[in-house]
Amino acid sequence: MFTGIIEGLGTIKQIRPSGQGRRIGVETDFPLDKTKIGDSIAVNGACLTAISLSGHRFEADLSPETLSISTMGKIKVGERVNIERALRFSDRLDGHIVSGHIDGSGRITSRVQASNAILITIDAPESLTRYMIKKGSVAVDGVSLTINNVGNRNFSVSIIPHTAKLTTVGFKKTGELVNIETDLIGKYVERFIIKDSHQNDAEDKTRKPSIDMQSLARTGFLNKNMG
Repeated sequence: MFTGIIEGLGTIKQIRPSGQGRRIGVETDFPLDKTKIGDSIAVNGACLTAISLSGHRFEADLSPETLSISTMGKIKVGERVNIERALRFSDRLDGHIVSGHIDGSGRITSRVQASNAILITIDAPESLTRYMIKKGSVAVDGVSLTINNVGNRNFSVSIIPHTAKLTTVGFKKTGELVNIETDLIGKYVERFIIKDSHQNDAEDKTRKPSIDMQSLARTGFLNKNMG
């Protein structure tokens, strides 16, 4: 489990085949003290397991699923990446609850300077934006961000100077792909509603659930554009 508060940047030093997947070597800009083999490390928001450690460098395997769902399938040697080690129970939860399980990718379509912030618009499939709400949370390349606005197939976020300086989001260009993880809560709520609705249909077709997708959209818990 992660927070979306990036510890620092790393550089992809090596990519090689590993079975049906790949193995990457990453060199971090900060020491990996108190990190051990088997620990979880998020690379651009994707939760990976450290299989070797040496100084500032670690290696991790990328499964076929990770390669197909995330931007990790297109990553190159020399590319800069966001790094966050797993949350400890003693840590403050400064961002939001991030699992490190990427839901899909989006493409940056606009970068506009607005005072001291950068407004970024990202195109994403409706299967992702359905779990987004205005002022809700989203992880973009592992960075916990607040959603400014959301449509059926895009959303916008505001990048403050601190975030722009310390993460790759600050120098990502228009047209580049980014990893997206939507908020866990919305997915659980949808799952419970669908399960409850199916159970009601089986037990009593006249009884309706006390909470449904429409009521959550009306009260601001879900994107009103959800079907």
